[in-house]
Amino acid sequence: MSHSHEHDHEASAAISNRVKHLIGTLERRGILTESQVDATIHSFLSKARPANGFRVVARAWVDGEFKQRLLTDATSAVGELGVDLSHWAPVRIRAVENTHALHNVIVCTLCSCYPLSLLGPSPTWYKSEAYRSRVVRDPRSVLDEFGVRLAPDKEVRVWDSTSELRYFVVPERPAGTGSLSEAELGELVTTNGLIGTALV
Repeated sequence: MSHSHEHDHEASAAISNRVKHLIGTLERRGILTESQVDATIHSFLSKARPANGFRVVARAWVDGEFKQRLLTDATSAVGELGVDLSHWAPVRIRAVENTHALHNVIVCTLCSCYPLSLLGPSPTWYKSEAYRSRVVRDPRSVLDEFGVRLAPDKEVRVWDSTSELRYFVVPERPAGTGSLSEAELGELVTTNGLIGTALV
């Protein structure tokens, strides 16, 4: 997928400068230090791992009742597996399932809202203007660039995340995996699969 790398670099530099300015202001006012900010971010990211999402999907593949709860109320269902979403309040999570007739893909057209606790830090391309604008207008072409080639009669549905509601995809369970354990199934799942830009 092609991106405007120069534009992305300029945007990242502008954000970095704003963050440095904000931290400097907070330090001067005695509110908190840069090391405290770093410690908070490190603590948050240490719990925000793609493995969380992989486990959720693997459980859904082996436990039909859990999958139904996941599709009905993902926020509660992921909590059953010990995934902490409390720092997101009041953000809700919604799981959307790929089937033989439907392929889902997620995006945040306004910025880069993303279920960090389940998918880990978002890929650079997910935050790019190119992806955010094109996947809504022409999802099949974007998916094709990721190597996801779908049958013409398969519906493609794009889900636009917001600050209050984040989506993730439950991919179709691969054929021939009936003998695999839940842990082994989790190893088949990928971050792109949870976004919808890859098949599992």
